[in-house]
Amino acid sequence: MQLPFVIRAMGYAGLIPFVGLALSVQFADSPNDLIALESLVAYGAVIASFLGALHWGACFRTIGQNSHNRWLDHSVWIWGIIPALVSWLAIHIYIPLALLLLAITLIVQRLIDQNTYQNYFANEETANAFLRMRTHLTVVASISLSWAGVVTLLGNY
Repeated sequence: MQLPFVIRAMGYAGLIPFVGLALSVQFADSPNDLIALESLVAYGAVIASFLGALHWGACFRTIGQNSHNRWLDHSVWIWGIIPALVSWLAIHIYIPLALLLLAITLIVQRLIDQNTYQNYFANEETANAFLRMRTHLTVVASISLSWAGVVTLLGNY
């Protein structure tokens, strides 16, 4: 099963800033390379926060249901806010470490979501299609963030 075109298009379009800014860190002249670094941290923080917020949306959907649902467990609500807190930290620390922290955050989110996304969708086929796309997006975003972080640490920008 494939996700609707608009979902795929918007998801993959979201990679443009990751790739474009990472390339700018490597190849742009000063001060544009520094602007790209700050922009990449900001964009990575926004995306990580957004992905955490997806959990809250799923939790709110279950409020008021009579049967117990694991979405109401405190751990899911807590996990939903952790990416935003990590992102907030990332925008205040040394930029190369911030980029690596955000890359790790995206990877951890994807691993945790493997077990939780089944609750977002009406059927397993749709959940699996979304997780496949999320895997592609996470790989490219994490490589972009890591690449920019390593390039910056090595001083090759």
